Amino acid sequence: MANKEIKIGDYTISNNTRPYMIAEIGINHNGDINIAKKLIDAANATGWNSVKFQKRTPELAVPEAQKSVPRETPWGTMTYLEYKYRVEFEKEQYDIIDAYCKDKGMSWSASPWDMPSLEFLLKYDVPYIKVASASNGRDEMIAEAAKSGKPVILSTGMTMMEEIDHAVEVLEKNGKGDYILMHTNSAYPAPVKDLNLRMIETLQNRFDCLVGYSGHEANLEPTVAAVALGACVIERHVTLSHEMWGSDQKASLEVHAMDMLNKRVENVFYALGTGEKYLSESEAVQRKKLRTV
Repeated sequence: MANKEIKIGDYTISNNTRPYMIAEIGINHNGDINIAKKLIDAANATGWNSVKFQKRTPELAVPEAQKSVPRETPWGTMTYLEYKYRVEFEKEQYDIIDAYCKDKGMSWSASPWDMPSLEFLLKYDVPYIKVASASNGRDEMIAEAAKSGKPVILSTGMTMMEEIDHAVEVLEKNGKGDYILMHTNSAYPAPVKDLNLRMIETLQNRFDCLVGYSGHEANLEPTVAAVALGACVIERHVTLSHEMWGSDQKASLEVHAMDMLNKRVENVFYALGTGEKYLSESEAVQRKKLRTV
């Protein structure tokens, strides 16, 4: 059974708390630790709760058919596998990230794409493990993430409902109910007509668990709507500039948009209220002025 209150660091996530905000840096750093630091600074300055990266063992995570495909990159033409190694952070960079985030009071984690990457991440005191949509079906990795005792945040893009059913079974069999499902459309950028935000309520009703939203759309409104529909975790890709090289940059938020979205999420969350009728202080003043009985 899923828990309805889940602690991530000092933050308690529930349906009654302000959504937990994850800034997905992913590989938008393009293998440059200084870009990663700037994005951590941006997330911290705009009030997000956490930054997230992606961790791969490329020879395991890259599909066989893609490994030798040529890729034009800023570093010249190389195979897709070589490119993935070129942008991958290893222990040296993650040690820097860990220390830098601690200094900022910022939490960080990553999405492991294979078992060695999960084992690597668990050597750090990350507050949660994020399972990317592409990793649905990696039962051993999902099971070990649940066994770790860390909360598991699992995206559901590119999946059929029976696959989500199976992933939840794996989580519940191996963990203690600390998991959150994320509704996602995995296109980059995702067309607004394909976002299907009502799936947030569908997942809540089907699994009786906390549900968040990982948005890949190019604008802000659908993410704000997701909060109105009950999303308790928000994840968006972030970038220093849409003009940077990389497949995820166009569907990412630049720094000013990170600030705008965080404020809008906060506003809509507080505007939703409790659903219980009460007389607010502002209304009480008006009642005294306008009511005659």
